[in-house]
Amino acid sequence: MERAPQPQPPQKQQPTLADLGEWELIRRLGAFAPPGQFSDDAALLAEAVAGQGSLVVNTDVLVEGLHFSDPTTGPVDVGWRAAAANLSDLAAMGCTEVVGLTVGLVAPADTLWSWVEGVYDGLAAALGCYGGELLGGDCSGGAQRMLAVTAIGRLPAPPATVWTLQAEEVARTNTGSRPWGVIRRSDGRPGDALICTGPHGLSRLGLALLQGQLPREEQLPDPGLRERAIAAHRRPVPRFDAVRALIGCRPDGIAWRVGGCDSSDGLAAAVGAIAAASGCTAVLNRTSLPMDPAMTALPRAQDWCLNGGEDFELVLALEPGWAETFLAASPGSRQIGALVAGSAGSLGWSDGGAWPGDGEAAGAGYQHFR
Repeated sequence: MERAPQPQPPQKQQPTLADLGEWELIRRLGAFAPPGQFSDDAALLAEAVAGQGSLVVNTDVLVEGLHFSDPTTGPVDVGWRAAAANLSDLAAMGCTEVVGLTVGLVAPADTLWSWVEGVYDGLAAALGCYGGELLGGDCSGGAQRMLAVTAIGRLPAPPATVWTLQAEEVARTNTGSRPWGVIRRSDGRPGDALICTGPHGLSRLGLALLQGQLPREEQLPDPGLRERAIAAHRRPVPRFDAVRALIGCRPDGIAWRVGGCDSSDGLAAAVGAIAAASGCTAVLNRTSLPMDPAMTALPRAQDWCLNGGEDFELVLALEPGWAETFLAASPGSRQIGALVAGSAGSLGWSDGGAWPGDGEAAGAGYQHFR
């Protein structure tokens, strides 16, 4: 006698990457690595040795149709952007030296050699400006063009006097030593000033101009704004100069502690990431948002400033005294707000106004898979 089939429990539906979103995916992938390994723009490879700073490594992927396209970005600019995006992550960790890049190229078989040559010309041009060598890589056929770039850099060598200051800092805070010169998202503290190194929203405006997204009624108030915006999108500048200024203006007696990251995913996302990792709330000054003066009259200027992305500036959390000397040493930088005690990762305005999205940083800026 045959038995009737037993009912099976319903299968739990597995979430897709669209359900998770980029930040939750990264959080889950972090479980496969040492604690905190995925918390910053790049990873520390080795501690400092005599006369040399720690090594740092990072990887970025650029995908055709998402990060670049033929109508908006020529091959030389694709190569420059691929290098600059990775070098910006090195600067965001505090590197002052570029060791080099490796490049993984994926492309369909009918891709023209002239396109590939242009990309590598752009990569070489960026390395010529900021140092380092093309170290190697790989290539493969595929359905669409992609570049996977890994960059290696080095933090500045710690001055001889630093070791005493670090020992005092470790004894005072009981939190262990941090490599000298490193910038980490989690190193902000309540009371720190939030500083950014340049204007935001220009790259997003440049993309809108290249894609013809700007309505005719939105005439640019400054003829030079179009050129600046397109240059910001096609030729971003990694801010190693700001890192050197930060090192040079550190007040005597202050141990190294800098919170920060770059703003490739948007200013609001960068501020929120620092606040979340540092266990603080970020409060921004609405009247101090970092925009090109000619952009402020555009209807979407504030949204593009906060959420446009790909501006590749640095966002830093500094002790007020250090922030003051840095602002004097780094033209174009400005204070945009402060970290305060409060819910980790929340965002707010200093005038008490409501932040879009209930003040949650998780939804700010660009997210893949959404």
